[in-house]
Amino acid sequence: MTVPYRHAVVDGIEIFYREAGRADAPALLLLHGFPTSSHMFRELIPLLADRYRIVAPDLPGFGFSDAPAAEQFKYTFDNLAGVIDRFTEAIGLTRYAVYVFGYGAPVGFRLALKHPERITAIISQNGNAYHEGLSEGWNPIQAYWREPTAEHRWALRNFLTPETTRWQYVHGVRDEALVAPESYTLDAALLARPGNDEIQLDLFLDYASNVALYPDFQAYFRRHRPPTLAVWGRNDPFFLPPGAEAFRRDNPDAEVRFFDTGHFALETHAAEIAAAIGAFLGKHLA
Repeated sequence: MTVPYRHAVVDGIEIFYREAGRADAPALLLLHGFPTSSHMFRELIPLLADRYRIVAPDLPGFGFSDAPAAEQFKYTFDNLAGVIDRFTEAIGLTRYAVYVFGYGAPVGFRLALKHPERITAIISQNGNAYHEGLSEGWNPIQAYWREPTAEHRWALRNFLTPETTRWQYVHGVRDEALVAPESYTLDAALLARPGNDEIQLDLFLDYASNVALYPDFQAYFRRHRPPTLAVWGRNDPFFLPPGAEAFRRDNPDAEVRFFDTGHFALETHAAEIAAAIGAFLGKHLA
């Protein structure tokens, strides 16, 4: 399966994306999280592209998309979602299922709030929308929300080190040898670009806006009942299993599957997750 690497310019920002599958097939938009990029989907895309049009962009400031300086682009989740919204329009995505992970969840859920008629299904892979899904790993970031001081901001630089990036990939994994080293090595290299640390610290601060929107996201789930599949790494140190189970509270038809792995579940369970997605979308998309 060929996976072309493309670019689209949105608001003067060049967005890198991976695309595969027939242009007329049902569309699936893949939205990555922190600190990664569309590279996290490298194993998943070929497993689904025989049936679906797959589009996986890098968010501004991540991967191979442009990372404009903070003076030119305010790094908030509202702005990330706005760019991705206009990106979907630029490449002709009018209706699509969305796969959300980490930071991709508040971006994707904002798209759903704005355009519920465009969303055909939601797949959440450790993409949280509930308070009970937040672990104690968020405590230092929440301290920054409560008191956005220079001291609290500086303390969060520990999240940007190569050691912490690797730890996010291997924590909760049964066999670390199953995690490709280029995954966390690429992320660490891109985080180390001049100025990217400030981008990430700005987004840590603005993540509070996502938590504030949880009631709105949940109201969307209750009102629109989009077909929903939660595929969750059970040992995620940031987003706990109750966050996956909570989707059923607002959408009783939501399907929940757990896998014995960590935050980056695709690193070890891409085939199993692809099979679950294929069966799920097969029931809900033509």
